[in-house]
Amino acid sequence: MTAWPEPFSFGALPLPDGRTRFRLWAPSAAPGLALLIEGRDAIALHPDAQGYAQVDVDCGPGTRYRYRLGDGAMVPDPASRLQDGDVHDASVVTGPDAYAWQHAGWRGRPWEDSVLYEIHVGLAGGYAGVRQRLPALAELGVTLLELMPLADFPGARNWGYDGVLPYAPDTAYGTPEELKALIDTAHGLGMGVMLDVVYNHFGPDGNFLPRYSAPFFRDDVPTPWGAAIDFRQPAVRRFFEENALYWLSEYRFDGLRLDAVHAIVGHEWLEELARHVRGQLPGRHVHLVLENDDNRASLLQAGYDAQWNDDAHHVLHHLLTGESQGYYADYSRYPAQALAQCLEQGWLYQGQPSAYRGGRPRGEPSAHLPPSAFVLFLQNHDQTGNRALGERLTRLAASPERLRAAVAMQLLIPQIPLIFMGEECGSEAPFLYFTSHADPALAQAVREGRQREFPAYAAHDAATALPDPNAPDTYARSLPWHDDTGDAAKNWLTYYRALLHLRQHALAPRLRGAESLGALALGTATVMARWRLGDGAVLTLYANLGADREPLPATLSPPGDFADLLFESLPGALASLRAGSACADSVVVLLEDAP
Repeated sequence: MTAWPEPFSFGALPLPDGRTRFRLWAPSAAPGLALLIEGRDAIALHPDAQGYAQVDVDCGPGTRYRYRLGDGAMVPDPASRLQDGDVHDASVVTGPDAYAWQHAGWRGRPWEDSVLYEIHVGLAGGYAGVRQRLPALAELGVTLLELMPLADFPGARNWGYDGVLPYAPDTAYGTPEELKALIDTAHGLGMGVMLDVVYNHFGPDGNFLPRYSAPFFRDDVPTPWGAAIDFRQPAVRRFFEENALYWLSEYRFDGLRLDAVHAIVGHEWLEELARHVRGQLPGRHVHLVLENDDNRASLLQAGYDAQWNDDAHHVLHHLLTGESQGYYADYSRYPAQALAQCLEQGWLYQGQPSAYRGGRPRGEPSAHLPPSAFVLFLQNHDQTGNRALGERLTRLAASPERLRAAVAMQLLIPQIPLIFMGEECGSEAPFLYFTSHADPALAQAVREGRQREFPAYAAHDAATALPDPNAPDTYARSLPWHDDTGDAAKNWLTYYRALLHLRQHALAPRLRGAESLGALALGTATVMARWRLGDGAVLTLYANLGADREPLPATLSPPGDFADLLFESLPGALASLRAGSACADSVVVLLEDAP
């Protein structure tokens, strides 16, 4: 395996003759652009008609280098594979993959097998710390680990969504070899590893592209992070296409989760990316997953396996907590009907106007998609960390029984479940937004931005004040495993383990080819949903996520004796259904084998 898949367009590539090829796209660079290699004279660079500056130099892996701009500023390689320190430091030439892979024959697992576990590598103790957790996660029933972004970011603490060097795994978490060892160990345990990548923006500190590559961005399309990336440019498209292949080949990740692609103007590039990646990696199970507020069902028939199901999360969050502010308002009027549609068709919004979005239509029809096209979660980094105080559902849910019922529903239906780190042990630690900006002015700007976003918390006392993102304590408080050995944590772990064991043995082998047989709202908080699984068996769910026992409609026949009870979250919940009512805060799952 070579260091990077061809074609190679960006970065520093060691050549067979011992030299290194340096290649930079700098179409708007002022005169004076140069390559600086430690201990050598500057090498002048002159971009060609396409904007590429290239030079072959007699040097090899381990060489430290930077680029000098016409105004004298020294900047890292935007395609640096490794930094000698942080984002403002020198880039390092890396050689071909020399890691001794122990499981080189791994080709991945089918998407329908997936039980995702989202984890922040820094909070878990870096690459080595995550690796130590792998046996426990595999034993729990996790089959696909999802790492939050690793692209080099400023400082030692960051969510990961402020990355500015998309090819360089942040050394605050360890070495590239330790990252490869993490992935290799996971493969040996039968577990895949996905990476969250950010192709829609760069962070605010360390992105020098506008100074020598202005066409990388377009000033006619604003985003929450500034000017949009211009995917009309062939070089820009290639920069990210090669980045995707780099992670999937050099590090042998099993898939990518693309962050907030609704901020990428022109979805045709996303289709191009999927075709390119899949065409370069035949014979492997490579999973491509989207976060897309636009609910573009068409992308899920154009090379992408699934999308994070925000609609289902929002209605479930409302049912669990009663919250109806912000975007939850769109899901609070008829929550049982909204949940039934999400269970049957994937999304609630399939083209109808959204009041929260000013009446603008949102989404495309999704009923034709398989259940596995939707990633179902109760919490994730966004939905927890974007809260002012980062509270988890263990703090917010109306009752423990309701949360346990929702967990059972999430893990025992055909949509692909995602567990957010700490959920499995009932963590009550917040997951806060954190940074470690060295520039006091930037740290203050981020602090003030959060205060503008959550003005209601500005005058609260110290115990409930908005946490300072740049404070080390904000990061430390976000560790989800403070007490994962107590009785409460053990009870949660036992619960998750039992549910995932059921999923693995009773459902996973039957999920390929599963299809919805419909769903109904049976009350204000009660739903029934049915699926025909791939082998013809029928899975039926009854869920009441409300505080009151609700009678079943007289026109609905209660469940009979022909189906086996797969799970009930409360003793007697099935008996109550057969008597004509759904217990509050309960879930019942039945499985009827094919005739």
